[in-house]
Amino acid sequence: MLPHTILSGYRSSTEKKRVFLSFAAEDKAQVQGLRLLKDNPKFELDFYDESVQVAVDSSNVDYIKRVIREKIRRCSVTICLIGATTYKSQWVEWELNTSREEGNEIIVMALKGIESAVLPSFAKQSGLAFHAWDPSRLATLI
Repeated sequence: MLPHTILSGYRSSTEKKRVFLSFAAEDKAQVQGLRLLKDNPKFELDFYDESVQVAVDSSNVDYIKRVIREKIRRCSVTICLIGATTYKSQWVEWELNTSREEGNEIIVMALKGIESAVLPSFAKQSGLAFHAWDPSRLATLI
């Protein structure tokens, strides 16, 4: 698997979107940093975070999928945050496929410090652009 090069792209929007964050579990601390940025008045990053913030208390995979699908269904945008091992996550693959099924726009962005990465299969097969970490750019993409 070859690493994907980061691309750029902008889209402006003034409405606050409902967003689902898809990421590998080992990147939770960095994702929490993004959640804090959206609440920082120095950044123009504004969205409702509908993603899973506390692990679903169940070992029943079908139940967990139902809970996550409901969260994805409430959103119009899914942001896939890419770390070094995101491409290995079966949950990220499922969340991206489910996001597409639900009609969500999907944005793929590197986490801070990631210069290149292997993308999840869904992102590669769908030809989704891979964006460098940039909270200002993310605000325009949302």
